[in-house]
Amino acid sequence: MKKYIICFIMLIPLLSFSQETLKGMIMDQNNPKDNLGVFGANVYWLNTPVGATTNEKGWFTIPYKSSYKKLVVSFVGYKTDTLTITSLEPIHHFLTPDNGLKEVVLKSKKKATQRSFVATQNVFTVNSAELLKAACCNLAESFETNPSIDVNFSDALTGTRQIQMLGLKSPYLLISQENIPSIRGAAQVFGLTFTPGTWVESIQITKGAGSVINGYESISGQINAELVKPFTDKKFFVNAYGSLGGRLELNTHFNQKVSEKWQTGVYVHGNYRGEKFDRNDDGFLDFPLMNQINIMNRWQYIDAEKGWVSFINFRYMDDSKQTGELNFDPIRDRGTTNFWGSEIETKRFDTSLKLGYVFPEIPFQSFGFQFAYSNHQQDSYFGLNIYDIQHQSVYSNLLFNSIIGDTRNKFTTGITFTHDTYNELVNLNNFRRNENSFGGFFEYAYDNLDNFSFTAGVRTDTHNLLGTFVTPRFHLRYVPWEKGVFRASIGQGRKSANIFAENQQLFASSRQIDVQSSGGKIYGLDPEVAWNYGISYLQGFKLFDKKGDITFDFYRTNFKNQVVVDWENPQQISFYNLDGKSFANSFQVEANYNIAEGFNTRFAYKNYDIQTDYTSGKLIKPLTPNHRFFANVSYETSKKENDAQWKFDITYNFIGEQRLPNTASNPIQYQLEEYSNSYSLLNAQFTKVFSKKFEVYVGGENLTNMRQKSPILASDNPFGNNFDTTIVYAPIFGRMFYSGLRFKID
Repeated sequence: MKKYIICFIMLIPLLSFSQETLKGMIMDQNNPKDNLGVFGANVYWLNTPVGATTNEKGWFTIPYKSSYKKLVVSFVGYKTDTLTITSLEPIHHFLTPDNGLKEVVLKSKKKATQRSFVATQNVFTVNSAELLKAACCNLAESFETNPSIDVNFSDALTGTRQIQMLGLKSPYLLISQENIPSIRGAAQVFGLTFTPGTWVESIQITKGAGSVINGYESISGQINAELVKPFTDKKFFVNAYGSLGGRLELNTHFNQKVSEKWQTGVYVHGNYRGEKFDRNDDGFLDFPLMNQINIMNRWQYIDAEKGWVSFINFRYMDDSKQTGELNFDPIRDRGTTNFWGSEIETKRFDTSLKLGYVFPEIPFQSFGFQFAYSNHQQDSYFGLNIYDIQHQSVYSNLLFNSIIGDTRNKFTTGITFTHDTYNELVNLNNFRRNENSFGGFFEYAYDNLDNFSFTAGVRTDTHNLLGTFVTPRFHLRYVPWEKGVFRASIGQGRKSANIFAENQQLFASSRQIDVQSSGGKIYGLDPEVAWNYGISYLQGFKLFDKKGDITFDFYRTNFKNQVVVDWENPQQISFYNLDGKSFANSFQVEANYNIAEGFNTRFAYKNYDIQTDYTSGKLIKPLTPNHRFFANVSYETSKKENDAQWKFDITYNFIGEQRLPNTASNPIQYQLEEYSNSYSLLNAQFTKVFSKKFEVYVGGENLTNMRQKSPILASDNPFGNNFDTTIVYAPIFGRMFYSGLRFKID
């Protein structure tokens, strides 16, 4: 702990600054709660030519002489103020809108994906315009047009898509909804499919070590989904979707104003697939039969004058899937060897509360409280294997935000309590455990308002199974020249490995489960601990008078301990603690360019080097391509009143060869090559917007009709020793078309 204290002491000199100038921040009185500065306000000493202009954060620096007493602040659309300056302490001043002026409306189209030049962390935001470029039926499908997130199928049966970032699977990400951790524990495999795409307002993606505010579990990054807000969402919205893969979906939003300060919304989602498909003629369903009903009631409270804001959510979901052989009948064949089949029934209830208060007279000071409860019940079987899990979770977080001296020096501190109860049935074995943690955190952020900022955070947690530990995180930003941003980060994370919940595809195989205990307190295994290091450079540019940017990222995750999931014996899956080294290196270059009005392009290349010491030696991580190339082209016609608007979007992915798990001990007909072939995917969508209320869209996925040959090993003998549905590196279904419509009332 001493070394972290020393680090903070070493930073103290950076907090001192010269008093030869006056510094201050100009803000908008109508928006005090967000602490947003006014960009471009004029500040000058009365009766002198000495002046300055506020930067994009609202800050200014102006020379000072002892004879200067009156400071004038002016901005178009606001009343001009004259301030009396009696000291050189930084000032914070609110401008009042001038209601006597005629309204001037300036319109600017928000980018579908926004990379920040001013944020200290390497974070970018995906808004609703980007999400609408693809079908985006659920959160797992929201990243098809984003090169930073890899979307893969987890197995050959359920059609479930899992995501990866920096070459690591979703359990190493902290996935949250409105900054409350949500996709974790029992929800790891299917949880992303439980949030409908129309419920998502925007997604913030942070690469590398996240903030200590959100907990200690983040290792490779954080994905935060902001849901639609009752106050800003449409009064009524409906989205209907259908595909030639037999999938039907309906989403409806109803928002109603209850009072001046209360608004509520009811959001209903349903999806259904009742048609059987077997395009590769292996006797197994290409997609599961499924049925889901998902209902959320959301309340929003705002009292801007007193500084209060609150959200209350209630949600219930019932999801069922059936997969397996075409002729499988659950009533007749469950528990027998007549036909191989599987059913997964999930019921989930969750509720959450967010409460925030901004001090009206001190807008840079606030406190917040977050609370969430969830009850996740999954009953499932895979052939003759049984896996049931019940996971109850409680999360609470109390935060306080303020400044040290002025808003160049901000801090957030608080305490966190979590409780998780797990009850798992794995065939005849029952695994029960309770996890409790209590911790405190402190995060300090410094910004010189020009070209340098950093965030340093540390938290200490006491966990009943993991012990007491310290989690440090550090982020740095430096601007060497115009539109150039260099970032660096380092941080540690740890997590308990939920080996069965995170690897449910293992049950859809004949592999025997081998857990090699090392004396740890969770399945006999020690917790996973890793350091993440990253550097990033973002450069904005103009070419032929059109804007663009290019980003270079390199991140390395180095595991101090890892629960190794070993698939190298085709008759067995082994779990054991790392004895040696394990690392993941990720390099990405991404370029965005606006060719013409409404015509945007995005290109990216990624290279992974991921290696782990297995009991059989050092190996490259299986089912992860070393090389990926991504291209996205979008175009939309200009929108004119009463005219229809067209939108076009095309996405291309090249996926390099992938190492496949060892199958050398299988009979020759069930052996695979050491590496898969590389392949390409092409997706496209066309949207016609008829009016502000109505639009239709049609699209196609996997237009190259790429399909993996024999994705299920030993499909002719599913109860034999070589049956395996887990080695999936490419699509199974082939080309698929869909269409839908959206209707909304403001």
